[in-house]
Amino acid sequence: MIATICRKAHFNAAHRLHNPKWSDEKNMKVFGKCNSPHYHGHNFDLEVRIRGEVNPETGFVMDLAVLGKLIKEEVEDRFDHKNLNEDCPEFEDILPSTEYFVKIIYDILKPELDVSQLLQITLHETQKNSAEYGDW
Repeated sequence: MIATICRKAHFNAAHRLHNPKWSDEKNMKVFGKCNSPHYHGHNFDLEVRIRGEVNPETGFVMDLAVLGKLIKEEVEDRFDHKNLNEDCPEFEDILPSTEYFVKIIYDILKPELDVSQLLQITLHETQKNSAEYGDW
């Protein structure tokens, strides 16, 4: 039997969308208030979905407590209350957009899973805006 589990998490982080190859005028035109030199913050909501075979001995795809610990240690502790541009080497050479951020989270968590498990990440930047990345 194949099933999908979901674990949710929440963290806060600040960023600035600014392409150093562009003029200040172009950055402001493309990114608007997200280009503020003083940065801005978000209350991120994260959804981590794992799809895989249900273990007949446990009834689990994966122990949700183990998944919760993994998310806390690898994602929340790494990014919570951080300035993504200044504090996080993952964004050293890329813009800290939600689209890149969701891929970074995927790349952090995927190696920690069993190879048979599929991973799907949804990152909500606001109540209206989110990005998804994963195996399906």
